[in-house]
Amino acid sequence: METSNKTHWETIYTTKTPEQVSWTQERPTISLDLIAALNVPKTAKIIDIGGGDSLLVDFLLEAGYSDITVLDISQAALDRAKVRLGAKASLVTWICSDILEFKPTEVYQIWHDRAAFHFLTQPKSIAMYTELTTNHATNLIIGTFSESGPLKCSGLEIKQYSEKSMEISFEKAFTKIACVFSDHVTPFDTTQHFIFCSFQKKH
Repeated sequence: METSNKTHWETIYTTKTPEQVSWTQERPTISLDLIAALNVPKTAKIIDIGGGDSLLVDFLLEAGYSDITVLDISQAALDRAKVRLGAKASLVTWICSDILEFKPTEVYQIWHDRAAFHFLTQPKSIAMYTELTTNHATNLIIGTFSESGPLKCSGLEIKQYSEKSMEISFEKAFTKIACVFSDHVTPFDTTQHFIFCSFQKKH
């Protein structure tokens, strides 16, 4: 599986600071806005797939959400987030796993993924991911590189998405709510074009 490059990600998170990687955001505004728009209770189960040491969890805790899980393939990334959060880290469930090896035991009211899904480039891997969401999520927020975005990230191939291809990827079980395009300015002042889509489980 192409996500099983654990050594790659552990190396990234043990040798580079947040200012030295392209995905760092001071405030994940689009993700926070799309989460708020879903209008779930503050007790809703939320999981951040590939969350790494993203600040999303900090802002969610600050907003009063109380049941947050962060999953990442890199233990080093999760450890950095725990150190940053200090005592608040105990309020979060931390899971170190390749997403394709993740065996959830519950259903998440919000499944958030900024820039993990697009590392899945093989049809089998994509199908495994969408099956996971079908069985374990009621709402999705997926952010990927758009068709105007980079072809690689951190030296790895990615799969670009349009609004239509994103919709097709999840149409078996989910209805698209909205898609938003954004330009992410990296810490080294380059620009990456993203698409974020939110989905709701079909009834």
